[in-house]
Amino acid sequence: MTRNSLLDTVPAEFSPERPSSEAVLLAPAAVLTPEGIQHGYGVVVSDGKFLAVAALESLSAEFGGIQRVDLPGRLLMPGFIDSHQHLAQAFGKALAFGEPSEIFKRIWVPLEGFLNQELVYLSGKLAAFEALRGGITTVADAGARSSGDLSVLAQAAEEAGLRCVLGIICNDFPESPNPPDKNEILKRADDHLSRYDGNALITPSLAISIPEIASDWMLNQVYERCREAGRVFQTHVNEHLAAVERSLVDRRLRPLEHLARAKALGPHTLAAHVTLVTPAELNLLRDTDTAVAYNPVASQWKGNAVCPALQMEALGIRLGLGTDGTRSDGFRLVDAAESLQRIAFGLSVGDSSCGGGYKWLDMSSRGGAEVLGLSGVTGSIKPGLAADFLLVDLDVPELTPSWDLPWDLVRLGNRSQIEAVFVGGRLRLWQGWPVDWDGKALMERINKLAGEAVAQAPIKRVHGTSAEYTGFRRELGI
Repeated sequence: MTRNSLLDTVPAEFSPERPSSEAVLLAPAAVLTPEGIQHGYGVVVSDGKFLAVAALESLSAEFGGIQRVDLPGRLLMPGFIDSHQHLAQAFGKALAFGEPSEIFKRIWVPLEGFLNQELVYLSGKLAAFEALRGGITTVADAGARSSGDLSVLAQAAEEAGLRCVLGIICNDFPESPNPPDKNEILKRADDHLSRYDGNALITPSLAISIPEIASDWMLNQVYERCREAGRVFQTHVNEHLAAVERSLVDRRLRPLEHLARAKALGPHTLAAHVTLVTPAELNLLRDTDTAVAYNPVASQWKGNAVCPALQMEALGIRLGLGTDGTRSDGFRLVDAAESLQRIAFGLSVGDSSCGGGYKWLDMSSRGGAEVLGLSGVTGSIKPGLAADFLLVDLDVPELTPSWDLPWDLVRLGNRSQIEAVFVGGRLRLWQGWPVDWDGKALMERINKLAGEAVAQAPIKRVHGTSAEYTGFRRELGI
């Protein structure tokens, strides 16, 4: 489908040419609010924000002079929030399938280090496109290891219409014989934190890949800069057994304990993964008000363990859901989040609900905004927040009949049901495709360039392709 033919199907009320300041009353079959599913509700959108959310009858009386758009059979719900992404890794998702842990050493670092700025930009825009197709309206990028000005990732996100918390990596590699200059790292960090003032879509963040590749001084400096700026410090913590054991050997501390010693835990820290965690470390997360990005698909594909998300939540630890750059599909993400808790923890203790359906929808939206410091910006269908939302088709066989819509969305919801994606009140995707730029042209451009980049990067896979792996095992007779 070409962009022009696609635009022919977009309702005039959602036209990209429509002024965003013009108020409109949306009347869907249901609205997913912070209080749950509401029937008979309407939503007024004006100037890129939710102006009012209430019973349709009262809104019709109060806003009788504005255009009303009836949306029968549609759910209006918050856009999903991906609290842990890697925008520069879009060319290599399939390279991680079936690989042992710590693939960042063999795949991501070599691939990201090889990408020039054009390829970083293309990867970022492809990842943003995929996220929006999956109903994800906000992502937190944990930083790319490519050299050069990574503002091209911000450019890619803005062009696609994706809200982005954009991290830059501040590793100072104290073990390296030629470590980067610490003052230069901090200058770059300061410049990044101030660079996007007033930007409607981009929020800066600082990151350190894993605690062991930064000095305690740098860990503390980066955290303090984020605290002073009101931003988020991102790092991968206790993800793989090998990293935990290295930290114990080198420091007699586990990675999370290492962060505590460096005074780099607190309300502005977002710890990704946290799959290998002791009872004492759970208390440490709770007592410091450190937030966690739970990445269930990463555990499925390449992890050693599953983050004990339900236990964390019971302790009052703040949680969001992240893809880790695996699969940017909001409905499959919440399904994986619930399923892994059930398999890893629920089955053994007879917990058949594992939090219920609404918990995972809430964690993937309001919870994600909270851990990213964006709860005053997005994450809920609530007056005053940015109008980041999805229109989801409920009139499908999978949801006929539906007796418990939150559970049905978690277990049965599908990306194909996402009819429209709005960010900041603007229609960004209609029926899976951009309305103001050419998604097909982007894919064609990437298909011409990505193969050579992946072939030339010094990537080392253990299993090779699925065909190679199957053939190897057949030769061995296993």
